[in-house]
Amino acid sequence: MDATLTAQMDQALQSTFQNKTPDLGKIKSEKAAHEAAVNFEAMFLTQMVEQMFSGVKTEDGYFGGGSGEKMFRSMLSQEYGHEMAKSGGIGIADMVQKEILKIQEEASQ
Repeated sequence: MDATLTAQMDQALQSTFQNKTPDLGKIKSEKAAHEAAVNFEAMFLTQMVEQMFSGVKTEDGYFGGGSGEKMFRSMLSQEYGHEMAKSGGIGIADMVQKEILKIQEEASQ
């Protein structure tokens, strides 16, 4: 992931959690807005997948369990979230991208 895009997503998320409007006007192109929206959806889907795996025990199963499985489970969840978002996701990215573009239009007026 591009470092600039990561910084923009971090800033947007911090602003959201602090009940402030994120400065999405800094995202200059439609492509960057789409990437930011897909990354946001990936983060959301990752959280959903982590919750799904939270009830699965690591001491047995196909991979043998143990501390290694516990350690790498979050990485697996993250990859699942990113792949689901890249393949169309659940529609969050489209809504977020529309809002980013709307904020950009309002900021340019």
